Formats: sequence, C-alpha cells, structure tokens
Amino acid sequence: MYNHLWGSDKMDSIELLIEKHNTRNPFKIAENLHIIVIYEKLGTIHGYYNTAYRQKFIHINESLAEHEQYFTAAHELGHALLHPKANTPFLRKNTLFSINKLEKEANNFAINLLISDEDILSSNCTTTEQLSSFFGYHENLMVLKIEKMSNKT
Repeated sequence: MYNHLWGSDKMDSIELLIEKHNTRNPFKIAENLHIIVIYEKLGTIHGYYNTAYRQKFIHINESLAEHEQYFTAAHELGHALLHPKANTPFLRKNTLFSINKLEKEANNFAINLLISDEDILSSNCTTTEQLSSFFGYHENLMVLKIEKMSNKT
C-alpha cells in the first residue's frame, strides 16, 4: 500500500506519512490504512504485527500503560509499513536470520513518528538522559532520534 514511499532512506518517508494523515498518532494512521488494532493479554510481550488473508493486524498487550501502548503501536506500524511480509516470530525461531535490524528499524520509525525534531529542540534538554526522562522513552530510543536529526544537517 505505502511501499512506494519507502525509498533508500525509509525514515525520510515518515514525514510524508505524517503529512498525508495529518497526525503523528499511530492509532489514527493505522485506522486510516485499514490496519486492525487488537488489544489482548500477551503476557510479557508488548505487541506484534501479523497479516492474515491480506489483512494487517497490530496486536497490543492490554496490560501496558497507555504511553507504552502508544509506542508499541508506532513500533508495530513500522513493521507493517517497512517489513509487511516479515514474520519475525518465525524468523526468530526457525532461521539464523538476525531480526535485530528489523527491530532497530521499527524502533527508529516509532521514535521518529512520535517525536518531531521541533519537540526535541523545544524541550531544552541537553542530554539523552534528560530527553529520556522528559519524553518517557528509553534512552537508546532518544539516541536514535538524535542520530536522525544529526544526519539531516
């Protein structure tokens, strides 16, 4: 559906996605793209993405805090758009293929969808630790965001 947007730098296409849907909200974008979001008990798993009969689904652990559900939705939306045919549970269990690259891309997608460059600049935070505390996301995610901003200059 949106595969034509993802050029050599997939992350640049996030801005096109935000502009097209006029939101950074992963739930609204998923709804606009007819991706079904399901809340369910998943134990220690935060969420996952799958397709069945050409229908895309994002599964989110209903026991997560709202803030965590939001990030999980953005992360899984990243999988839906960047890796629509990847079956990471299968890859993890049955192959030697490293899914770390796919997970890093989905994390990168999520943090860049959820937080704008302007949000970072207006936060007045000077360290990734401060940014992590301010926005409520893991420091490693803030490093990804800062790297993306640095690559733009």
